[in-house]
Amino acid sequence: MTGSRRYPARPILAASAAVFREGRVLLARRARGPGKTLFSLPGGGVEIGERLEAAALRELAEETGVRAEVVGFNTHVEFIERDSDGRVSAHFVIASFVARWLAGDGATGPEVQEILWADPWRLDQLPMTANLATIVRRAAGIVGLGAV
Repeated sequence: MTGSRRYPARPILAASAAVFREGRVLLARRARGPGKTLFSLPGGGVEIGERLEAAALRELAEETGVRAEVVGFNTHVEFIERDSDGRVSAHFVIASFVARWLAGDGATGPEVQEILWADPWRLDQLPMTANLATIVRRAAGIVGLGAV
């Protein structure tokens, strides 16, 4: 994380996508902070003039090489990280979407150190960002894989 994203003056708007393929969800292990080494949904910052859904799909493609189509909105996520002095070092408000896979198996890169197509009901043993299991299970319900 660089520049104005570290110790921001205000929350940063971001978007992510829970992408489903054959009953599994795409997870990305972060190669950079915040959340470094933890699994999360692919996503990132919204650019000026960019719609939230478009940002989620762009970030998905940039981070993992996967293409998908958005099928609905899931929830919003608030990520706040504080340093050892209690100062806010990162603050993101993330619009989290649900999507169906179109193409690509997923690839690692500068922002992602590992790709995993996971069973949405068996995430509890993974090192993951806060509330990821709840967010993924809710998304799974939206695509018809279980209760919302």
